[in-house]
Amino acid sequence: MKKKFEAMVLSCIDPRFQPIVYNYMLRRKLSGKYSAFTIAGGALGVTHKKFQKWHSVFFDNLTTSIRLHKIKKIIIINHFDCGVAKSINKKKKFDKKIEIEIHKKAFKIIKNKIKKKFPKLKIELNLMSLKKEITKFN
Repeated sequence: MKKKFEAMVLSCIDPRFQPIVYNYMLRRKLSGKYSAFTIAGGALGVTHKKFQKWHSVFFDNLTTSIRLHKIKKIIIINHFDCGVAKSINKKKKFDKKIEIEIHKKAFKIIKNKIKKKFPKLKIELNLMSLKKEITKFN
C-alpha cells in the first residue's frame, strides 16, 4: 500500500516551537503525512530580502515535495516572539501589533508566490503563540 502524504509544513527553527508544531500536526492527525521545511523565521525567512539566498532553497524543496509526495497543501506556521521578525523590524519600537504586521506582510508575499507557481496548491497561514494558540490568516 502506497503511503498518502497530505502537506508540507513550513515553520521556524526556534526550538521552543518545534514540539508545539509537532503536537499541532499530531492533533490534526497528520503525523507521518507531511514533509517539513524548517528555516529561521518560517515564511519571514523565505520572503524577506535580507534572506534572499534562502528563497530558492525553499521553493526547490516545495517543488520536490509536490513531485515526490504528491502533496496538495502547504501549512505555514510562523510564531510570536520571533527573532527574525525582530531583526527585520525597521522601527525602534517592537510590539505585538508591529510583529503581526511583519508576519502578515510575509504571508501575503508567500501566498502570492505560491499561487503564481502552484495555483492548485492549498495554503494555510498560521501564527502561533507559546501558549499554543493559533491565529489563522487565510
